[in-house]
Amino acid sequence: MSEHDAARATVEQALKDAGLEWDTPDGASGTYVVQLPGTRKLSTTCSLVVGRHTLSVNAFVVRRPDENHEAFYRWLLERNTRMYGVSYAIDRLGDVYLVGRLPLAAVTAEQVDQLLGAVVENADGSFNTLLELGFASAIRREYAWRTARGESTRNLEAFTHLTRDV
Repeated sequence: MSEHDAARATVEQALKDAGLEWDTPDGASGTYVVQLPGTRKLSTTCSLVVGRHTLSVNAFVVRRPDENHEAFYRWLLERNTRMYGVSYAIDRLGDVYLVGRLPLAAVTAEQVDQLLGAVVENADGSFNTLLELGFASAIRREYAWRTARGESTRNLEAFTHLTRDV
């Protein structure tokens, strides 16, 4: 079995062991798209790609912030220094992703599990902080709009410190 095939089998077994279902877009061999459940961010879409030499991971976190760009991106860069296996990155639009790469020789079920855990920890665990840093005005506007119409604000409860005076 080639190193590539062994890595694919390892990734598939790790996903099965974690109870995760995956898709292979367009039947792309060695490409796995999984939905990782969360508590703050309801789910995080994560792709794992077994390439010729590496396993790469890529997960969307949040769109480009509306405001407070310097503090928002500074927080990401400072957080990168404490993360395992993945790092925050931005695309040309400023949208935020988690990215990581492992050599195929290092792909084990434990490493795949750790990478997926790092994605959940840093996408879901940091989600409210990122919303607060980059979207506080939008949160306040949404809260005001909902309360004016008698709509539920339940999913905004984490941001009551931002909406007290609205």
